[in-house]
Amino acid sequence: MQFKENVRLALSGLADHKFRSFLTMLGIIFGVASVITMLSIGEGAKREAIAKYQDLGVNNIIVREKKMSDEELEEVRAKFSPGLSIQDATVIKEIVPGISNVASQAEISTDVRYADKSTKSTIIGITPEFFSMMNYKVRNGELINQNHYDQRLKVCILGAGVASTLFQQEDPLGKMIKIEDQWLEIIGILQSKTLFTETVGELAARDLNTDVYVPLTTFLNRFTRENILTSEVQQITIQVENSGLLMESSTLIGEILKRHHYNNEDYNIVIPYELLKQEEKERQIYNFLLGAIAAISLIVGGIGIMNIMLATVMERTREIGIRRAIGARKSDIMSQFVTEAVAISITGGLIGVLLGISLSLIVSLFTDISTFIRLYSIVIAFAFSVVVGISFGYLPAKNAANLKPVDSIRYE
Repeated sequence: MQFKENVRLALSGLADHKFRSFLTMLGIIFGVASVITMLSIGEGAKREAIAKYQDLGVNNIIVREKKMSDEELEEVRAKFSPGLSIQDATVIKEIVPGISNVASQAEISTDVRYADKSTKSTIIGITPEFFSMMNYKVRNGELINQNHYDQRLKVCILGAGVASTLFQQEDPLGKMIKIEDQWLEIIGILQSKTLFTETVGELAARDLNTDVYVPLTTFLNRFTRENILTSEVQQITIQVENSGLLMESSTLIGEILKRHHYNNEDYNIVIPYELLKQEEKERQIYNFLLGAIAAISLIVGGIGIMNIMLATVMERTREIGIRRAIGARKSDIMSQFVTEAVAISITGGLIGVLLGISLSLIVSLFTDISTFIRLYSIVIAFAFSVVVGISFGYLPAKNAANLKPVDSIRYE
């Protein structure tokens, strides 16, 4: 009964002084909203990073041809480096322990044509292992298999963007497209990819939806390289059985390539898993700073509650004296004022939760920032607001409880 009475009085006090109560809640409202919004932005960034590196393969080591000028290329070729080659991939697979798969890829940029339409694309020659290692899946059709590779068949798989550009109203499967002077049959369409919206390590940003994939044997036999000094392949992807072997394997791969390339480092070694861990560490620091800023807002809101409650105690000194005189205990007075502080915090917290969810959705809808609201962020923010209310409401409540009944009744 006492608790219900305290809650009734608290809500009645909020209703009687709506504007003052709202101003008191503002710190809590914006603090809770800030915590939820900041954590949702951090969670969205985390999910984007995980998806990005999962597409690269968290157990993969990527060896990429280093971008160099013609003069630099001539210099390394003069020092006997052949550049990245299929032979490099073969040797790595034979020598390095714990390797489950190795995939080579070669690339050129050129136009892809169908009927009267054309689009700029990156043509990528790949080995059959490539798709499973990079977690690529087809939307329609089939993937390039060992038979396509061994028979050097003139087949291809289109990225989702190329397919939508060239075949707006048609089914691409079975159609023939022209690349340079070669005609290739479309056997599959990849699912849409969002990777490489930014540079990852040494891997330059690009839209993977504009790629066209062909068997590497077909690529090397049918297409001309843009520069005679360019390596046979532009990338070798190595998949290790256990992520714990990544650093050890990458060191050994580096030694093998160094020997095969006669000490010419015309390649870069990228470990997506290590980049993911580094990015995760940086993001945790960033999220901590954002959370700390939001927490300061809640503390400022708590100070506001304390100030208002102290003022309320002064206003209601005579009421407190009368209640004490007719038998109210100190604990009754304390619980009444703590309940009022908590009521302000809970009301402000609930409004803050709604505002935080709304802001997260607005950020996601009207900007390029991805957000994701987790239940724990709402619970943490709301619980913290209640704790702030109890903590900062305690001192005014204690002051009210310690007032002497006789002095309080005489107070003007």
